[in-house]
Amino acid sequence: MPPRTTDSTPERPDDDHAPSTAPEPCAGDDARTPPPAGEGEAEGKADVEAEGKADVEAEGKEEKGDKAEADSGQRVVAVRRAADGGRRWRALHLAGCAMLLAVAVTGGAIAVGGGQDRGAGVDAVSAAGALSPGDLARGDLDAGIASLQKHLRAQPKDFGSWATLGVAYVEQARTKGDPSRYPQAQRALKRSLGLEPGNDQALAGQAALAAARHDFPGALTHADRALKQNPYNERALCTRIDALVELGRYDAAAKAADTADDRRPGIPVFTRYAYVRELRGDVRTAREVLERALSSAHAPADVAYVATALGQLAWNQGEYKTALDHYARALAADDAYLPALEGRARTQAASGERTAAVRGLEQVVGRFPLPGPLVALGELYEDRGADGDRAKAGDQYALVDAWTALARAGGANTDLETALAAADHGDEKEALRAARAEWDRRHSVHTADALAWALHVNGRDEEALPYARRATATGYRNAVFLYHRGVIERATGDKREARTHLKAALDLNPGFSPLGAREARTALKDLEGNR
Repeated sequence: MPPRTTDSTPERPDDDHAPSTAPEPCAGDDARTPPPAGEGEAEGKADVEAEGKADVEAEGKEEKGDKAEADSGQRVVAVRRAADGGRRWRALHLAGCAMLLAVAVTGGAIAVGGGQDRGAGVDAVSAAGALSPGDLARGDLDAGIASLQKHLRAQPKDFGSWATLGVAYVEQARTKGDPSRYPQAQRALKRSLGLEPGNDQALAGQAALAAARHDFPGALTHADRALKQNPYNERALCTRIDALVELGRYDAAAKAADTADDRRPGIPVFTRYAYVRELRGDVRTAREVLERALSSAHAPADVAYVATALGQLAWNQGEYKTALDHYARALAADDAYLPALEGRARTQAASGERTAAVRGLEQVVGRFPLPGPLVALGELYEDRGADGDRAKAGDQYALVDAWTALARAGGANTDLETALAAADHGDEKEALRAARAEWDRRHSVHTADALAWALHVNGRDEEALPYARRATATGYRNAVFLYHRGVIERATGDKREARTHLKAALDLNPGFSPLGAREARTALKDLEGNR
């Protein structure tokens, strides 16, 4: 989940129109008087039947069965809220609409491809905000969509179910790496708003869709519109946090997380609250909040989701045994949960278990070939260096290009993914073009790092250095950022700072990248030898 550093729209004051324990309406619960009988019915049935047929055809081709620390007082408040709110959230979750449980369950997800850095610009946190990542990755999302389609054939004026179907398509696109679902989501959400203009469910769905397409200003606008209608809409509250983080507006994101915590405490909010703290260097609070969230999780999907977030946090600190323990717990809850499978494979690689790591990443990309695991697998092949491995690595990098083309066709912005992959494994000039374009849109630590590195690989280190410094300015403990800064400082002749940051990267997470860590060690050894 990437952020940005411009100012934010003012936080709207907390409303007291409804208690934070009020459950968010399920689709159709708060439907107003429907339009006159027959209005739009034929069109609705035709639309949903056409979409349903397309979905069945698409799904038939897929393999089945294959997702600076705060003060102590602030920390105590955050942890207590996580404990109390988790119990409250669970009770509300069980009170939801039975028909939509397969789709609208818990909220938030870590995307496959953002496995080791939730802010790597690869949809680290689900924009959808109120869908269970574990349920979706296991294939329950497909069943939920089929159920919704069947329901909408019979009840084409159910605006709430159209909104839920739209969000479900967003999640299907994200969890399965299939951006072609985005236009379907857009049509379903438009249908919902046509039936009930201004309904908060569809507005929140539009926010989720915009965020999934990396249109973060649009996501923020739609989330604010939804919250104006319903200040307690959990999906909109969560997407608002995501958008502010992705835009680099960290102070505003922290305020948004506090607001969401007050209004709708629960696992979706807690995980975002923790990530905002991590981005500001407060790893201790992030860990404590996630641990409390895990203790409040009961459904296997929730356990897998939160345990994976803890695994990623541990990975970023170089705590590999702890990370593997968390991933083991996640996979015990859901043995097909892709973010946990990816995280475990990366941690195995960092721990020297290369064979297991390669096998694990091959399993992940064999199901859903997304940029993050594709690049990680390619680098593992390169690092292994056996016969044919270079060609295998090239195949993975080529698949990244294919994915970005597909995503662009679905209306998604892929410049950050392009910049990150192309800088090391593609066209350096294209990497710089993409990084500049993304920086023009948002000033996050992740876009700053991407632009710094793209400038570096194009031999423009003096220009790169301010961006590398900006990427490390929030206190976020990220070994890749430190490595990039150290390499750029070395290229500009600042050997002392280069040693400091290269050593910091390796001390923090010595296995942060199969190739990058090796190059960091080589550069540091050279600097030490020339002292």
